[in-house]
Amino acid sequence: MLGLPARCRMLASRAGKQMMAVHVSVCSAVPSRNVVLGWNYSPEEIRRTILQCSWPKMRNDKTAPSPLRALFLSDTHLLGAIKGHWFDKLRREWQMERAFQTALWVLKPDIIFILGDIFDEGKWSSTKDWEDDVRRFRQIFRHRSETELVVIVGNHDVGFHHEMTWHKLERFEKVFNVTSAKILSRRGVNFVLVNSVALHGDHCPICRSVENELHRLSVALNCSSQEHQSESMKRRCQGTQTFPATPPIILQHYPLYRESDAECTGLDAATLEERHQLFQERYDVLSQEASQRLLWWFQPRLILSGHTHSACEVLHDNKVLEISVPSFNWRNRNNPSFILGTISPSDYGLSKCFLPEESSVIAIYCGSAMALLLLALGHFHLFRGTFNISSLIGKHKPF
Repeated sequence: MLGLPARCRMLASRAGKQMMAVHVSVCSAVPSRNVVLGWNYSPEEIRRTILQCSWPKMRNDKTAPSPLRALFLSDTHLLGAIKGHWFDKLRREWQMERAFQTALWVLKPDIIFILGDIFDEGKWSSTKDWEDDVRRFRQIFRHRSETELVVIVGNHDVGFHHEMTWHKLERFEKVFNVTSAKILSRRGVNFVLVNSVALHGDHCPICRSVENELHRLSVALNCSSQEHQSESMKRRCQGTQTFPATPPIILQHYPLYRESDAECTGLDAATLEERHQLFQERYDVLSQEASQRLLWWFQPRLILSGHTHSACEVLHDNKVLEISVPSFNWRNRNNPSFILGTISPSDYGLSKCFLPEESSVIAIYCGSAMALLLLALGHFHLFRGTFNISSLIGKHKPF
């Protein structure tokens, strides 16, 4: 356990017996007694909460001139017109807007990634409801022009595999200027953006299109990283797209295959009961075949995913770390959080920033209400006592 500022703890991820080139710190932002997150907390209070979080340092590449500062969050689940109660919708969106805007103001990331399930009802939304949801998203997650916002598609945005259509997918991609398979390169860092909903493996038209594009990108990335190519490799790589010659980071909604969350630990891991529930392939996690294909094609150095609403760290093939990012919405978790990443072409450091626990906020509400009630009762009894004494004196006035 390494030393960090107050309320921060360092976690080290290991690959077998060797330390990975990653440092993960956890910053638990505990609300003060003056914080009431929802309606009555002030920007100053939430600012002090997020100020407890900081950008991590990298272990090895400490001399990188200008590493990329990336903020990762997931599963915002903006409620829609069908299931969302207006008060719950208003409250949750207020909470997320305050937290997100304060994080931008305090931490000033270069780029923000939201790992899917932006909306709760995108798979059902009519054109009118979709436009309203998009309008609210842009209000909540507005950002400065110098900060880039990148969104990954999730199953609630376009539907599970059997619900996903070209219409739903294309309207999502058009609004967020993203495709189902893409490599985004920033400051020499390659991010592979994956529509994991389409990796069903049944050769549906959308699935086939996404898989073909991912394969093409993997070939281009492999060609870019080959310093000394054979003649056959040169012919194969001729005309391919060029990327920085660095291992990529995969970003997607579904986690890679794992049996369950049984090995997951931490403050924001699934509950003990939920951890031992077996995952269903192609529903809770990717299939084993699709997972191995992604690992083989891209040879990633890191994977970040969402979907489960809980945190987990998994080591694939004893070398590739995957981090499941918990939900950013208090409706899904008592303790939402987001990930901060300091990333260079050859190294990275990660830290987690917790937001205030809603149970603590409710306790503050109840405690404050009880204190006000006792104070009111105290004043009422004092007033009654004063009134009785005055009445008694009035009855016994001397003549």
